[in-house]
Amino acid sequence: MQGGGRTGARPALAAALVLGVAALLVVVLRTPWDVLPAPAGGRTVPDPTAGLDADQVARAEAFAAALRPASLLSLLLGLVVSALLGLTRLGSGLLRAVGDRVGGRWWAQVLLGVPALLLAGRLVTLPVSAYAEVVRHRYGLSTRSWGLWLRDVVVSLAISAALTALVVLAVLWLIRRAPRTWWAWSGVAAVGLVVVGSFLYPVVIEPAFNRFESLPAGELRSDVFALAEENGTPVRDVLVSDASRRTTALNAYVSGFGSTRRVVLYDTLLDRLPDEEIESIVAHELGHVATDDVLTGTLMGALGAGAATALAGWLLSWGPLLRRAGADSPGDPRVVPLVLFLVTVGGLVGTPVQNVVSRQIEARADVQALDLTRDPEAFIAMQRRLASTNLGDPDPPTAWHWFFGSHPTVAQRIAMAEDWQRLEDQR
Repeated sequence: MQGGGRTGARPALAAALVLGVAALLVVVLRTPWDVLPAPAGGRTVPDPTAGLDADQVARAEAFAAALRPASLLSLLLGLVVSALLGLTRLGSGLLRAVGDRVGGRWWAQVLLGVPALLLAGRLVTLPVSAYAEVVRHRYGLSTRSWGLWLRDVVVSLAISAALTALVVLAVLWLIRRAPRTWWAWSGVAAVGLVVVGSFLYPVVIEPAFNRFESLPAGELRSDVFALAEENGTPVRDVLVSDASRRTTALNAYVSGFGSTRRVVLYDTLLDRLPDEEIESIVAHELGHVATDDVLTGTLMGALGAGAATALAGWLLSWGPLLRRAGADSPGDPRVVPLVLFLVTVGGLVGTPVQNVVSRQIEARADVQALDLTRDPEAFIAMQRRLASTNLGDPDPPTAWHWFFGSHPTVAQRIAMAEDWQRLEDQR
């Protein structure tokens, strides 16, 4: 059975609204809106240069000016291609053409059609991605050979296509088995997928792009373990990622949960930063663990996925939309391009909301790092070194930062560290 029509449309819309409100409540209640009290005399006004010299600021601004148009063009091209495939019969025609080669079986159309659709979108944006890689090479940020770059593109596309095809296949199977309530079952599955994905990402996806080795025994390794213990978030291991195969950028992160939790350092850090600055970065990442930021993000993502799935259940019951896409019903495999378009639009709409939350969470992790290390000088030096090496614009355009900025600006982070020091001095 492929139908569903408008049956169950109102419950789907009601569920989308309820889950959307729940997600909004989680955002409001779990987002740290005020991470640091204002010191006496008021907050420090961020220095737009973040203390970098004129040449460093000019280089970072030139790099950003070269990349921003490419980022916007790639975003626009991806959206246009997705709309053409999802809101016209172009996408359904491509799916049917692929399906005809395997006897027209609906499941085969999905398994072959999804990779074909994603490949079409990727090919359109590939020249822009190549240009962006040229810019990164020109500014010394990328160390990838073109062979490795192409390999990363192919692996990323293959993983995305495989996972997306399996998810879409499961959704269409549910639509055919439970045409009235498929959106509810799919919502539950989406929530579970977000949770499972958070646990599996560090052990399944990360190794596809990088190799990891334990940091040799020494003072830095011991200090990182000590920081984790003091933070109340012990880690299983401290690993070094071979990031230098791809970039000169400096970074570290904590991934995994419980017995899989580990600190990962870019190998670029070890030669370029003193231990106290590396420890400041690690302390920031451990701050995320101490405040359960990953679990909060997983909860937000799960509720958002559930709400989006229910909303899709309502939209896919709308006949005119299905006819525009060239599909007869929600269970018709030709609906797949429309589903992928809705996912693209949902991701775009959700980006600024996610980033508003992310900036506050990152600011709180900065405060956690300062509380843990008690070393604002190392924190400020680290921020300036990262900005200089990673070519981060210390004071990007407000609109750009509002939409795309997942972290506070370098200028804001340094000003916050100075406020932290002033509060300490006033106690």
